[in-house]
Amino acid sequence: MSGRKPPRGGSPSGRTGRSINQRVKKGRGLKNSSRRWIERQINDPYVQRAKAEGMRSRAAYKLIEIDDKHKILARGDRVIDLGAAPGGWCQVAAHRVGSSDEDKRIVAIDYLEMDPMPGVEILQMDFLDDEAPGKLMEALGSMPDLVVSDMAAPTIGHRQTDHLRTMHLIEVAADFAIRVLKPGGHFLAKTFQGGTEKDLLDLLKRNFKSVIHVKPPSSRAESVELYILAKEFKGRKSDAPAFEED
Repeated sequence: MSGRKPPRGGSPSGRTGRSINQRVKKGRGLKNSSRRWIERQINDPYVQRAKAEGMRSRAAYKLIEIDDKHKILARGDRVIDLGAAPGGWCQVAAHRVGSSDEDKRIVAIDYLEMDPMPGVEILQMDFLDDEAPGKLMEALGSMPDLVVSDMAAPTIGHRQTDHLRTMHLIEVAADFAIRVLKPGGHFLAKTFQGGTEKDLLDLLKRNFKSVIHVKPPSSRAESVELYILAKEFKGRKSDAPAFEED
């Protein structure tokens, strides 16, 4: 986290002096799709705002907006962040729960490298590795109040396959959350419009008091991404103890 406090939500307009609708000139060896991506990035007000405010990614504002409305982060909470790189959600969570190097309350995992961040314990490994759940719980030292996942599988260009791979990640993340959360805790994960499977929804509804889909304002309008938010974990049954390593 930079020395600045992560901001609250609100319109990103007027935050920088950059003009909008800048174009990338043709003839630079770029594919049209690459040129459009670059143009979208340089004209995106949330990208500009993230740079101006020292945030690691525009995704930080998604968590800010979700938390401002749904109150899933509280002072003193412990949080596990799945698929955390480059760390935008960790910045927000660390500030809002009061995590510090003396009392780390955030554990992040990603197979990509992440720069160190005050108040955050970072594990560079694949969440799907057999050892990952145990490593996460060992690093946190206690059951989490919130499990968040912004994971999405790398795309291969085949829509159905890409969808199934990402849904698998969400299902594994949900199973992990149910195994480790404190009673009353919350689970937040990226999904896609029309893509949340009935079995997953049924699982979450059995284990949480409320399950809703949310699309924060900072999620691009043309994007099919949504977030599934399961609030107030009901707790494990007596025959289903909290996570233990095999």
